[in-house]
Amino acid sequence: MLFTSPEFALLVICTFVLYYLPPLRRYQVPILIAASLYFYAYGQADLLWLLLLSVSINIASSYLVIYGRADRHHLYAVLGVVFNLLILIFFKYGPLLGQTFATSDSGAGAWLASLPLPIGISFFTFQGISLVVDTYKYRHVAEYRSLIARNLVKHAQTVLFFKGFFPQLVSGPIVKANFFLPQIGYKPIQAVRWEYCFRTLVLGYFLKMVVADNLKDHTMLMTYPYFEAFSSVTLITLLLGYSMQIFADFAGYSLIALGLAAVFGYQFPINFNFPYVSTSFADFWRRWHISLSSFLREYLYIPLGGNRHGQFRTYTNLLLTMVLGGLWHGAAWSYAVWGLAHGLALALERLAGDTIGKAAFRGFRLLRGLLVFSYITLAWLLFRLPNFDHVLAYLRAIVANINKPHETLAISFIVLYSIPVVLYHLHYLLQQSASYQLTLSRGRSTRMALAYGLLLFLIITNSGSGGAFIYFQF
Repeated sequence: MLFTSPEFALLVICTFVLYYLPPLRRYQVPILIAASLYFYAYGQADLLWLLLLSVSINIASSYLVIYGRADRHHLYAVLGVVFNLLILIFFKYGPLLGQTFATSDSGAGAWLASLPLPIGISFFTFQGISLVVDTYKYRHVAEYRSLIARNLVKHAQTVLFFKGFFPQLVSGPIVKANFFLPQIGYKPIQAVRWEYCFRTLVLGYFLKMVVADNLKDHTMLMTYPYFEAFSSVTLITLLLGYSMQIFADFAGYSLIALGLAAVFGYQFPINFNFPYVSTSFADFWRRWHISLSSFLREYLYIPLGGNRHGQFRTYTNLLLTMVLGGLWHGAAWSYAVWGLAHGLALALERLAGDTIGKAAFRGFRLLRGLLVFSYITLAWLLFRLPNFDHVLAYLRAIVANINKPHETLAISFIVLYSIPVVLYHLHYLLQQSASYQLTLSRGRSTRMALAYGLLLFLIITNSGSGGAFIYFQF
């Protein structure tokens, strides 16, 4: 069920009405659980059992970490993490492993290739891992222990709600247990931040439906082998357009998730913080898909040793974290290469800072920003074309097709629908100026009303053809 579909709007409206009815105030969490299960089952009813299995593993392991035998707490936590990962590896990477290590016509290879990819499995698996790890980490902290109810039925309800809450179920943000669990409770309608909800939802739907969906209709020209017929300028423009599309698509989804959660009284962490203004790769990963990068840092990079055991281990941990983070995005080796490309960029940047000196490295801010954006945009080609041979063919075409005629219409539309993303980031940069903020403060409420009114008008009149969010496949 897409966030942009009429069926989803009807689900949200019905859930909202039931959720805030005074006679049903005691049942707010069960109402959201029921809505979430319906939301997930609407698209993959035959795989609802897998979500429930994943939830059951986390119910049992987190409960036993608190209330099981003290000498087995570590064992329960390890088993919980391992079973979470086994489910993810089997269903998400089974086809890739079968393709890599078995022939497609063999029984095992064909069986692995036929495995379905459950939507959102990467997201709800990572949330389950955060629950198990946080419960083990804070098992001696009274405030956290109180969140794990001794009543197993109540605890099961809490875990099912945490993992299944529909705004973030299939594409995040990845919400950590120690962030979300303390929020669970009765939510009065008077506490809803209506202005925040409106602005967040309008901006999210604008980025998705107007920017990303219109760009999608033109970046489809990047499909193999059609791109081989286009000029170098067209191919570069298409790649830039896809860079804008993937930001608008995923940032739009995250904003919609934040707005929907706030409608029901819950807070999610910000997932995007104007990533294309980054002047370093480390800064980019502090701004892009923040919930994933913070998860990888806290639950993978730091447990591996982080930067505590010398330079060689630091760079090894960094590369391994980014490669695994790349593979998290999709079951193709091109995603691992994408992660490796980012890992190498981070490692070289760190080495340059250590060697040249951080003061000197801070110079040439604009040039570094352009370099970072260009590198990131080029790497997105591995997302758009998961087949690595097609990526190489695209790069060859950029070099070889310099004299071919340009696709003027496609270039014009890509520039047009990329402008909002550019203005979105430019506005953020200007806000850092005190004089701009002073100018902006005059008549701010009127301008904001006009701006969001315009966005809402464009959503109604100029949305692109509907399509699934890019990150639904992860």
